[in-house]
Amino acid sequence: MDSFHLKDLSSEFYKKDKKGKFICTLEEGQEIVVQVTKEERGTKGAALTTQIGLAGRFLVLIPNSSRSGGISRRISGDERDQIKNILDKLNIPENMSAIVRTNGLGRSVEELSLDLAYLLALWDEINNTIPNATSPSLIYRDDKLIVRVVRDYFKEDIEEILIDDKDTFNEAKEFIEAVIPDHSEKVKFYDEEIPLFNRYQIESQIELAFQREISLNSGGSIVIDPTEAMTTIDVNSARSTKGKDIEETAFRTNIEAATEVARQLRLRDVGGLVVIDFIDMTNEDNQNKVESAFRKAIFSDRARVQVSNISRFGLLEISRQRLRPSLNESYDIEHVLVRGPRSLGLSILRIVGEDAAKENTGEIHVYVPSDVASYLLNEKRYDIISIEKTNKVKVLVIADPYKSRPYYKVVRIKSSDVKNTDSYKLTPDSPEPDINWRDSNNQSKTMKPLVDGVKPPKMPKTRKSGLMKWLKSITGIEVEETKKKKRPQRKYRRKNNTQRGKSNKNFKNKPNNKVNKNNKASSTSTIRLKIQTKKIMIKEALKLKNQKNRNLKKN
Repeated sequence: MDSFHLKDLSSEFYKKDKKGKFICTLEEGQEIVVQVTKEERGTKGAALTTQIGLAGRFLVLIPNSSRSGGISRRISGDERDQIKNILDKLNIPENMSAIVRTNGLGRSVEELSLDLAYLLALWDEINNTIPNATSPSLIYRDDKLIVRVVRDYFKEDIEEILIDDKDTFNEAKEFIEAVIPDHSEKVKFYDEEIPLFNRYQIESQIELAFQREISLNSGGSIVIDPTEAMTTIDVNSARSTKGKDIEETAFRTNIEAATEVARQLRLRDVGGLVVIDFIDMTNEDNQNKVESAFRKAIFSDRARVQVSNISRFGLLEISRQRLRPSLNESYDIEHVLVRGPRSLGLSILRIVGEDAAKENTGEIHVYVPSDVASYLLNEKRYDIISIEKTNKVKVLVIADPYKSRPYYKVVRIKSSDVKNTDSYKLTPDSPEPDINWRDSNNQSKTMKPLVDGVKPPKMPKTRKSGLMKWLKSITGIEVEETKKKKRPQRKYRRKNNTQRGKSNKNFKNKPNNKVNKNNKASSTSTIRLKIQTKKIMIKEALKLKNQKNRNLKKN
C-alpha cells in the first residue's frame, strides 16, 4: 500500500482539539484493522478502508460508524419510504449503522432482525479475535462459495440447485435451511453416472468465457479486449446476411450483440470503463432500439451499470461497478500461469466427456503439455477408460513437448473419418511460437482467516393454507396462494332516536329489500363457484399426479 486516503478513515480516528477542529489521531507504526474494498490488479495496489462493512442477505452492517446507514441506491420511490419505516423498527446498537440491500425489499421486520442478529454475532466474533491477532493477520474472509451464491444470487424463481459434492451439499443444505427454509427442498444431491458438468455442458460455457472472440447465432461475432484503462468490445457482422440490406443486417447483429455483451459482462465480471463499438447504423430509431435492448439485458445485473447513448461514431460507453477482479484477472491467463496440471487436466477431462457423448463420435485426440499428459494417463487413467466404455469411443492423449500450460487442444473425429494412426505419429514435429509461462500457483501461500464465521439464525417458515399444502403434497407443484384483500371499513354514523324510528318504519316499504335478496342469491352463487373452482383444482392436481407416475414408470 503506497498511500492511505483520509476519507477512508472512520470517525474513531478523529478527535476535537481545543479550537473545536477535528484532528487525525493516526500515528506511524500504529496497528489498525482495515477492510479490502478493491483487490490488487495489475500495477494498481489494493484499496483499503477502516470503515468496516459486513454483508448479510438483506443488510450490510457498519459496526464502527453511526452515520453510514441508509438504503441501497437501486431502491427508489415509495419503496424507500417503506424501508425507512422498517429500518427505524430495527434494534441497531449505538455507534453502529446498517444499509438495506436490494434483497431486503419486501422483507418483514422479523426477517431483517434475524439477518441483523447474524451480522452482530459475526462482528462480536471478529471483535473478540482482533486483540489477540498479530500484524499482519487475516481476520475474516468472505469467500465461502455457498454463502456468497445463496446470499447474492439466489432468487425465488430458481427451480433447483444441483450439487455433486457431498460435503458441499451438506453445507449448502444447512445454510439454506437456516436462511431460506421455504426453499430448502430445492437443494438436491446429484449422483448420476454422467458428470454434472457434462450433463449441462457447463465446461464448454466456462471455456467460452475465456475466449477473445464469441460467435453469434446470426453469423456475426463480438471481440473482447481488456486493457489497463478500459475494456473494448468490437461488434462484427462477419458472415451475417439475414437482413434485406446493410442497415437491417447491422441492426439485427447489433440487437443480438447487445444481449450477448450484457451476458459476457456478468460472466466475466468485467468492471470499470467499457466501450462497445457497434456496427454503424444510419437510422436513429434502430440506434434507440439497440440502446433499449442493452438496458433491458443489464437490468438483472447485480453491479451498478451506467450507460450513455450511442455516439455518432457508433460507440456506447458503459461504467460497470467492480465487485471483484474479473475472470481474466483472477486466473491471469495472459501474464502468469495459474492452472496446474491437475486443474487443467480436470477441465480437459470434462470437455472430453462432453465430446464423447455426442453422436457419431469415433475418436477424440487430446493434445496437451507433457506434465498434463502424465497426469491424465496415470492419475486419471480409469476415468478415461470409463469414458471410452460408456460412449464406445477411443481417446488418445498426445504429449506435445513444445507446449506448456495452459495450452491444450481437443479434437473430435467422426466415425467416418477415423484413421488407424499410431499415437506417437500424431506428435507435432516442430515447435511453434510459445510464451514462457511460470507456475506461481504452488508458490503462493494463502493466509487462513482467524474467524471462520458464525452460524446464521434460522428464519421462520411461511405458513400455507390447508388446500395449497395438500395440492403440493399430491403433485409436488408449488401453487401460488392469492391473498384476500381487506375491504375498507365504512364509517359508522350514529343516528338519533327520530332517525332510527323513521328508518325502522320505512324499511318494509323500501324497494332495496328486494336487492338484498338478490345479494344473498349472488353471494351463494359465488360460494358455489369457489367450491367448483376448488374441485377443478383438485381434479387437475390428480391428473398431474397420475401423469407424473406414468412418466416415472416409463423411465
